[in-house]
Amino acid sequence: MKFIARKPVVRTEVYRKYGFTYVEHKPCYCPRCNHVLNAGPNFQPKYCSECGQKIDFSEVKWEEEKSLNMQEGGWPMNKSGIEWCDHTWNPITGCRHGCSYCYADKMSLRFCGNMKRNMVQTDQYRMEGDLFVLDEPFMNEDGKPVIYPFGFEPTLHIYRYGTLDKLKQGQNIFVGAMADIFGEWVPDSWIDDILGICEKHPQHNYLFLTKNPERYTQYGVPYGKENMWYGTTITCDTDADRFNYLPAFCNTFVSIEPLMSDIATEHNVMFRQVNWIIIGAETGHRKEKVIPEFEWIKRIVVEADYNGIPVFMKDSLIPIVGEKNMRRDYPKELQIRKRSEKVNKKLSGNCMLCGKTEDKNKMVTLTARAVRGGKATSFGHMCHSCFAKWLTSHNIPVPDLENKKEIEDGKEKL
Repeated sequence: MKFIARKPVVRTEVYRKYGFTYVEHKPCYCPRCNHVLNAGPNFQPKYCSECGQKIDFSEVKWEEEKSLNMQEGGWPMNKSGIEWCDHTWNPITGCRHGCSYCYADKMSLRFCGNMKRNMVQTDQYRMEGDLFVLDEPFMNEDGKPVIYPFGFEPTLHIYRYGTLDKLKQGQNIFVGAMADIFGEWVPDSWIDDILGICEKHPQHNYLFLTKNPERYTQYGVPYGKENMWYGTTITCDTDADRFNYLPAFCNTFVSIEPLMSDIATEHNVMFRQVNWIIIGAETGHRKEKVIPEFEWIKRIVVEADYNGIPVFMKDSLIPIVGEKNMRRDYPKELQIRKRSEKVNKKLSGNCMLCGKTEDKNKMVTLTARAVRGGKATSFGHMCHSCFAKWLTSHNIPVPDLENKKEIEDGKEKL
């Protein structure tokens, strides 16, 4: 009897994805039809949307809420669980492609709280046409941030604009893991803001991924930027023409995820247009889930190797190809870690004799004490060659500056 409430089926899974860090994930399933229930700590449906079975969540323990790395103001950026990037940055969330296999869509519905109630709180957001804009984090009645207050509707999170300032060392950042930044519904002004922020932090590599690659040219993305990577997603043979719309004279890549059919050989010539290929299988428990065949993957890898294109295979392919056949190759450009100007200034110094600029850890630090037994303070640096000349001019033996033990032994003599 559907009107009699039944407890949901809870299964335990290990899960790390899209900038969220979970130790344990427990999705709920309908006990009648095994349909995945979009339920979470902030929202539980009364009935299964598939079969109408009444659900009782009273005994479900939402352990993931304890393991989420929540901060005041939401999750502007986190160390990513996506294997091919270091961080995700989501100044825009939401998408209107309506893909049945979209993991981000299901994730947003689980952490949206009560959307009807959120819509009423107009003092916390504003509208740009039919798009939502948040100047500050959206708070529920308990004063806790709601990450996706409008579900998977396109939303601009202006309060996340400043979060790149926290990363000093160069990172590979996936921009818009929970959105399509270049979707046709996204205003040019939103893209202007995001690209402008990226330009202010040139030490990072920025990776964009869209199912609407025509927008790259229509918008006019900047050409010749070594740290900007423009990608597109294809899932089957009918999507392969998206290769043709990737911008020329730019770093480009393609994400074949989820791989849902064999990519026909006549499309292989298009692999020559990209600098990187990512392959992955669909995850989750969707009824129509497609498990790619080994030969589909092999053909892509062989063609990529023939054209000298690095291939990154996601962990979802391990059950299909085996751990020993996994490929996790990166383009050389994404293996370089740059530093911000502020960090460079802090870690670099000028030689007191020749004025040469070099990393301080590659130079000799000169220290002195105001009084015997006092704390030594640094007053300058010398490059190795100038320091050796200075020692020679004062008849002091020159130690092997690469040998730390010899330097330690010679400290008293110096």
